[in-house]
Amino acid sequence: MRLGDLSVGFVHSLIDAVRSHGQDPSPLLEQYALDAARLAQAGARLSIPRYMRLGHGAIQLTGDPALGLRMGRLSRLSQAGLAGVTAAQAPNVREAARCLTRFEALYGSNYRGQSSFHEDANGAWLRFYSISPYNAYNRFVVDSIISGWLQQLSSVAAQAIHAEQIDIEFERPDYHDAYAVLGPTPIQFGVEQNQLRLSQASLGLRNPEHCPSTWRHLLQLCERELEQLTRTRSLRERIIQMLGPLLNGGREPDLEEVATRLKLPTWTLRRKLAEEGTQFRAILNDTRRDLAMTYIRDTELAFGEIAYLLGFASAEAFQRAFKRWNDQTPGEFRRSHRQFG
Repeated sequence: MRLGDLSVGFVHSLIDAVRSHGQDPSPLLEQYALDAARLAQAGARLSIPRYMRLGHGAIQLTGDPALGLRMGRLSRLSQAGLAGVTAAQAPNVREAARCLTRFEALYGSNYRGQSSFHEDANGAWLRFYSISPYNAYNRFVVDSIISGWLQQLSSVAAQAIHAEQIDIEFERPDYHDAYAVLGPTPIQFGVEQNQLRLSQASLGLRNPEHCPSTWRHLLQLCERELEQLTRTRSLRERIIQMLGPLLNGGREPDLEEVATRLKLPTWTLRRKLAEEGTQFRAILNDTRRDLAMTYIRDTELAFGEIAYLLGFASAEAFQRAFKRWNDQTPGEFRRSHRQFG
């Protein structure tokens, strides 16, 4: 099972951030087989674990733990592919933000969740999903997303946009002074969401480059691409996609919760799964097993952190389940894949 992937377009802002420190990114890119041909390949994607390692390598190369903030400041909407190009033609900041979240699957997917846009009478929250637990490998992702959203939406309005408030899920890092680049905005660390707040005035800022016919055409292309991505999914695949955010936090989702999210009666979901030759419990166990193997093989997460991400009550419960699934302990599985993988 894949933890997710994203367009190689995101690598360009990382390259620019490394170069802004006077460093040559070429050796790092070669290590990850990201040559010019790969970066120019239509639809090319980079797995989430490789992107984490690439970002961590760039932070080590530059000595800048706040590199994600710089990446965001150097990002461009075109790096988000068709969705980004479409957002760049939106009539205003509001529609650009909606476009970036609605069509996120066209430029990136993560098993942990998806970004979202929540508007009310006074403004809107632009929210990035949780990727806790946080460490040196993944804080830069949240930094680059928050910083990138502000940069990209400012480019739509052709003027600087500042958030009214920024919330960040991880605790205040040692490099917290670097967040000054985001403007005179209150920033809260160690809270429940990664999100930024935009005022109604900011949301309504017009795009001077907007062309209505081009915008409509691009929207149609995005809708078509998104439909093609989702229309062939079986019910089992839809449930697997849903389980990631539900598992997080030492809790186990049940059939009733999943049925509610699918807007189906519990008995209907049970019957439809039987028609596909499976049961909810089997899907849950298979998903946990496959994710566990992927996390152990492809990330540096501690086993207690993996247990948390998979909804186990304790690391011990996770280790017992993993041994039952694979006839190996998590430690034995990781060592064997580091030796031969």
